[in-house]
Amino acid sequence: MSTKKKLLEAAAGNAGESIYVEDVFSTYLYDGTGTSFSGPGQTITNGIDLAGEGGMVWLKARNSAEQNLIIDTVRGGENRLIPNNVSAAGTDTGYHISSFNSDGFSLQANGTGSNGSGYEYASWTFRKQPGFFDVVTYTGTGSNQSIAHNLGSVPGMIIIKQTSGTEGWFVWHRSFGYTKFMYLNSSAESSNNTTDLFTADPDSSNFYVGGSQAYATNQNGQTYVAYLFAHDAQDFGKNSNESIIKCGTYTGNGSATGVEVNLGFEPQWLLVKTESGSGTHKNWWLLDNMRGLPTASSDTLLAANLSDAETGGTDICDLTASGFIPKNGAQANQNSMNYIYVAIRRPHKPAEEFAATDLYATDTWGGGPPAFTSNFPVDLGIRKYMSFSNESWYWSDRLRDKKILFSDTTAAEGSLSSHVFDFQDGWNSNINSLSDIRSWMFRRAPGFFDVVAYPGTGGVGTVSHNLGVAPELIVVKNRGGSVNWLVYYQAGGINESLVLNQTGKSDTYANSWGYQAPSETQFYVNVDIGANTSNNNYIAYLFATAPGISKVGTYTGTGAVSNNDVDCGFTSGARFVLVKRTDSTGDWYVWDSARGIVAGNDPYLLLNSDAAQVTSTDYIDPLSSGFTITSTAPAALNASGGNYIFLAIA
Repeated sequence: MSTKKKLLEAAAGNAGESIYVEDVFSTYLYDGTGTSFSGPGQTITNGIDLAGEGGMVWLKARNSAEQNLIIDTVRGGENRLIPNNVSAAGTDTGYHISSFNSDGFSLQANGTGSNGSGYEYASWTFRKQPGFFDVVTYTGTGSNQSIAHNLGSVPGMIIIKQTSGTEGWFVWHRSFGYTKFMYLNSSAESSNNTTDLFTADPDSSNFYVGGSQAYATNQNGQTYVAYLFAHDAQDFGKNSNESIIKCGTYTGNGSATGVEVNLGFEPQWLLVKTESGSGTHKNWWLLDNMRGLPTASSDTLLAANLSDAETGGTDICDLTASGFIPKNGAQANQNSMNYIYVAIRRPHKPAEEFAATDLYATDTWGGGPPAFTSNFPVDLGIRKYMSFSNESWYWSDRLRDKKILFSDTTAAEGSLSSHVFDFQDGWNSNINSLSDIRSWMFRRAPGFFDVVAYPGTGGVGTVSHNLGVAPELIVVKNRGGSVNWLVYYQAGGINESLVLNQTGKSDTYANSWGYQAPSETQFYVNVDIGANTSNNNYIAYLFATAPGISKVGTYTGTGAVSNNDVDCGFTSGARFVLVKRTDSTGDWYVWDSARGIVAGNDPYLLLNSDAAQVTSTDYIDPLSSGFTITSTAPAALNASGGNYIFLAIA
C-alpha cells in the first residue's frame, strides 16, 4: 500500500483497512412509514458511517412527483436543498433527516419528501472519503479565492450551490474544464464561463472560484456548499489498487447499440447528461441497478433536474462487466452528441468478508412484498413449485429484471412483471402465501458468485467477469433462442460441456469454451448458438470455491459398499447441495437444509425436470465438513467409480 494511501486512510479513520465501495456508497430503497410528526421516524440502515465520517444523502420519491432532496452532514440534517430548483437551503417540515448514524441515517417522522405513507423512495448515500467524495462549505468574498478540500485527488466533477440565495446549481466537469459549466437544475447545454465562475481547473487540494463577477459561486457574504466527486483514484479494494468512481465523457453514435464506455468495472450507479442541446430528453438521468438497470431491457429513470415520478419503458443503457453501453435514444446515444457521466462501481467486497448466510438464502413464498425474504439484496433468484408436476424452474436475476428463463426447458426468455429485485432483503413483488413455492437466492461477491450479461459476437471471443478468481462452474443460456443451457465445469476442461436441461453425460459440445481455460477476469466462448452467436444475448452464472462458504468440486462414487463423505472444508455442514454425474447419464439433484439434509429421508428436486420433489428417499446425510452421499443412493449419485461434480454452500 502506498504511503499516500496510508495517510489518506488515517485521515478518514480507516488506517490499515481495505476500503470498498460498500463502505462509502449505498443505493437504498425504502417505503415511507408516514407516522405522526410527534412520533418516531424511520431508520435506514445501509452500512454507511455518516456520524463518524460525514457525507451526503440524496433522496427522491419514486412513485410520485416530489422534489429531489440533498441533505449533508456539514450543514445538518434539517437543511435541505432541492437539485431540481434554485431555492435556497430550507428547513421545511417533512424534508429532514433527524440524525446521521454510524450505519446510515434516520428520517423525520412524516412528510412526503422523505417518509410519506404510501410513497416509495430511493436514497443514495455518499460518504466523505479521500478518492471518492467530499463536502465543503464556504463563504463568498467577491474576489478570487481558492477553496480547500479533502478529496486527496483531482476532482472529476464539482457541484456548487448557493445556500443563502437562489442562484442555480453550477457544475464543473473534468471533460470540459473551467472554461464551461452546466446547471444541475436544468436540461440546458453547457455554457461558456464568461463570468469567472471558476478561474482554473481544480487540483488535489483546492478548487478555484472567481471574483466580483462570479455572483453564482463567490458573491461577497453569501454561503455555498460544494459536492466534490473524485475520478479514478485507485485506492480501494482488497489490495487498495482499484478505482470505484469515474467521471468521463463519450460521444453517441445514434445506433441501436452505442460504443461501450470502458470503466474497468461494472457500475451500479450512473449520472448521465448530454453536454449539448436541451429539452425533455436531455435531462440529468439518474440510473442505478437497485431500481432497475437491466441489460437488453427497459431501464427505470429518474432525473436530477425534475421532480417527476420514476418512469420506465426505455432502454437507454446496458451494463457490462467492465462498463456500460449507451443505447439508441434521445436520452443517452444521439448521434455525434457528447455526454458527460459519473459512474460508481458495483459492490466488490470479497466473499471472505461475509458470512455464508449473507450470500445464500432460501425461503418459501410467505406474504410480502418481497415474496421471498433474504437478509441481503438478491442478484439471482430461482423458484420452484415443489409439490406439483409440470411446474418449471423459474430463473430471474438483477441484470435481467422482470425476465425469466427455465432450467428444465430450452425455452427462450420470457417476461414476468413481478420478478423484480428492487428490495434490500429479497425479491419478487407478488403478494401471496404459497408456502409450497420455494426460492433459492444468491448474492454476487468476488470469489463466490457472479452474473454476466453479454451479447454474442460470433467467432472465438472473450467475456469479462468480476468473479475475481477463475470460475469453476459456468452456466450459460441464450436468452433469445430455444437452445440448451450449456455448463462449463473445471474438471471437464475446455473441451467438455454439460447441459443443464438434460441428463446426458459430459461430452464435447461444439467446443463452446473457445479453446482456453477461464481466468480471474475472463472466460472464453466459441461460435456456438448456446454460447456466442451474433445477434443473440446471453446470461452467464459463474461459481467458485470460497473457503468456508462454497465449494465447487468432484467426487468418485463408492457404490453400495459405503457412504461417501464429501469434505467441503465447512464447519457446520452444507445448506445447499447440487450434484450431477459427468461420466454417464444422471439428473441435476438439488437438496437444501431448509427442506431437510438429515439422517433420514431428504427431499430432492431436479433442476432439469419440472417434476415435483421426491420426499421418500435417503440419498444424502449431514456431515459437518460438507455432506454425505449414502450407499443407498442410485448410480446417478454414487455408482462405484462414477465421476460427479457438485456445488455446495455452507
